[in-house]
Amino acid sequence: MGAGEKIRLIRRSLVDKAALGFMVISTVLTICVLGLILGYVIIQGSGYINWSFLTSLPTPVGEGGGGIANALVGSLIVVGIASLMAVPIGVGAAVFANEYRSRWLGWFVRFLADVFTGVPAIVVGLFAYAMVVQPMGSFSAFSGSVAYAFLMIPILVISAQEALRLVPNSIREASLALGVPVWKTILRIVLPTCSRALMTGLLLAFARALGEASPMLFTAFGNSFWNVDLTKPIATVPLVIYRYAVAPYDDWHAQAWAASLILVFIVLIASSLTRLAFRSRLDD
Repeated sequence: MGAGEKIRLIRRSLVDKAALGFMVISTVLTICVLGLILGYVIIQGSGYINWSFLTSLPTPVGEGGGGIANALVGSLIVVGIASLMAVPIGVGAAVFANEYRSRWLGWFVRFLADVFTGVPAIVVGLFAYAMVVQPMGSFSAFSGSVAYAFLMIPILVISAQEALRLVPNSIREASLALGVPVWKTILRIVLPTCSRALMTGLLLAFARALGEASPMLFTAFGNSFWNVDLTKPIATVPLVIYRYAVAPYDDWHAQAWAASLILVFIVLIASSLTRLAFRSRLDD
């Protein structure tokens, strides 16, 4: 081995170690930042969480106590309806672009999804206000769901496309070679194969919508009472957090931290239950 070859090997070893060290440092910093944020939210919000906080309605200004029961139910309603609207559209667009390929369609769909992913949430709220609230003549839970659906669709399209690309073409070809129609191959073979990746994308979209407050300012608007009517204003947890955080009351600040912690736990529980369900399904 010549001197030049030894120098190249040493250089490659140094570059490899430097890259590995950079990745380790980046990972540790990421974990530390996430741990710091989560720890601070737990410290600030855990002292206020109790059964009454989860099951009570908000109290009038100046009175202590109260809870966010109506906001929890409202968030589940709004995000649930948004998911019913966004999942078929997002996954369907990804399936059409990926499985029925053309030279430009897949790229165009992905480009649009990337563009819409970067649209600020408040702009989506204004769009939903113009398209739904103004024609209906009032704020409503349905308009909030429409705004959330617009936020969820681009994430679902991108994640579904990546999930579909994970399925080997040999599986599709084997199914088609047996005479199975394309639509049944997609429905019975392709989608179940990448179902875990699809569910991960759904959870990302769910978490994005669940934590957005700005679209709700122009659509759901908020409500201090119980409401399950989709044509009327409804309370959501992000909107409650925003309004309590900017209010000049210490009790509301504490409730805002507690509600933030509950949001984190909702996403964590949903993710954990989904993973457990898919794991048990694979074991069977």
